[in-house]
Amino acid sequence: MVEMELIRILMNERRGEQMVVLKEKKGKRTLPIIIGIPEASAIKLKISGIRTPRPMTHDLLKNTIERLGASLKEVIIDKLQKNTFYAKLVLNGNNGKGIVIDARPSDSIALALRAKCPIFTTEELLNQIGAPEET
Repeated sequence: MVEMELIRILMNERRGEQMVVLKEKKGKRTLPIIIGIPEASAIKLKISGIRTPRPMTHDLLKNTIERLGASLKEVIIDKLQKNTFYAKLVLNGNNGKGIVIDARPSDSIALALRAKCPIFTTEELLNQIGAPEET
């Protein structure tokens, strides 16, 4: 697994496309992922430090996971199939067992930022579509 970090959010309201760019922590390859406007906004709110008066969806999910006695261990973006990325939430359950939940990468990233957990991808996916970081 390759640990990634969010380095950029590009928003284009006219085209209705937003993109997050993840970069490997110990390298130069990037992973660009097209996401929706609501998810881009949720990510932007968190990294901008903006607090909302009531919990937003990703805050609600994080709070629910924690109230159930579990925690988000990591996010893994592991597959690209028919131009769609796939991700997994890996939770530590309250019984000590791991729980893996299928999720969209955009929701996974928004949740990982809130839970302060690492984001990973596979070497295979980076080799398939990773690009050198633009300067």
